[in-house]
Amino acid sequence: MSLVTSAEHGESVPGVAEHVIRLRNWLGEHDAELEPYRRRSANGEIAQDVEHDRGLMSMLHDAGWGRWGWPVGAGGLGGPAILRAVLYDELAGAGIEIPEAYVMMETLASLLVEYAPQIAAVHLPAFLQGREIWCQGFSEPEAGSDLAQLRTRARPEGDGFRLSGQKVWTTLGQFSQYAAVLARTGDAASAHRGLTMIWVDLRSPGVTVRAIEASNGRAEFAEMFFDEVDIPPSGVIGQVGGGWAAAMYLLQFERGMYAWLRQAVLHRRLREAARLVAGRGTKPGPAAEQALGRAIQATAMLRARSRRTVHRLSDGENPGPEISIDKALLGIAEQATFDALRLLDWDGMALSDAGGSTTQREEWFYSRATTIFGGAIDVQRDIVAERVLMLPRTR
Repeated sequence: MSLVTSAEHGESVPGVAEHVIRLRNWLGEHDAELEPYRRRSANGEIAQDVEHDRGLMSMLHDAGWGRWGWPVGAGGLGGPAILRAVLYDELAGAGIEIPEAYVMMETLASLLVEYAPQIAAVHLPAFLQGREIWCQGFSEPEAGSDLAQLRTRARPEGDGFRLSGQKVWTTLGQFSQYAAVLARTGDAASAHRGLTMIWVDLRSPGVTVRAIEASNGRAEFAEMFFDEVDIPPSGVIGQVGGGWAAAMYLLQFERGMYAWLRQAVLHRRLREAARLVAGRGTKPGPAAEQALGRAIQATAMLRARSRRTVHRLSDGENPGPEISIDKALLGIAEQATFDALRLLDWDGMALSDAGGSTTQREEWFYSRATTIFGGAIDVQRDIVAERVLMLPRTR
């Protein structure tokens, strides 16, 4: 079911239902051309997957579908943000792998459009075409969930800054040309008040990027080192000292629109699993059957919650601390889905190198981290308890 074709949502945004029909027709007409994008590399090579995504992004851009929902002045075709959510839903429904780069686009492009339209006007067109990849530099070796403890520093130098420090666990950092880096411009005691978001050209002198291999064998993360990197005044995203506000704005898209993108992927995985199980002609065991039920339930809850959030974001609302509900439900649904697929032995999935599908094994390992990255689930539960339900603090 699409975001906007049910009776509940079909008329919620003028023109969107017609957009869905046109997109579905286009996907059907170009089915043969899109076939290579229904699976990523069989050997799990991240570099091949990046090129895979670039190709699909270029195709969607040239056809116009990848440009809807973004401002005309930044390479888009206009329209509400919900048109982007429709694209993700329909791609997944057609069995097409959604480009990982779209995750970063949702977070960083939304940030740039709001806080640095001059940067968005230059770089978003190239991103939409698949010619550029971006990353975000938040986490540090000694500052993960607590961004107020960041140590990477940008000290004033002329009209600009000199950036020094280290970032870690940067998704696709080694393939990116630019990064949005959260750095300290205030004194050591300034906490979140002394942070500034900075746009960094990763090809600048003084930048070193090293790939990090994760437990699933994929080097999808990187660490970045900055040694007195020159930052022009035009590289400030928003205001000096306004990095915390920029980061909070970014997170609502990372946790909101990203949750919608991922639920579309999870629904696709479960549909494929059900089809494969039906083709076996044998009933799953009790443990697998119960796990599948939990996964369907968790993903349905995520979809219902995420649909509401996407509509609010598209209408220009700020979900505030309620966005933590989406993040918590996402981690639960991710793990429930891939736990169920493992028990169903989908596609011969195995957790060792002895056999099975490399892709499914990687996805299971990836799902273990979904309750940690981007804000640990326990932290999200505390936020919901204290700032949404207004319960007393427990610490």
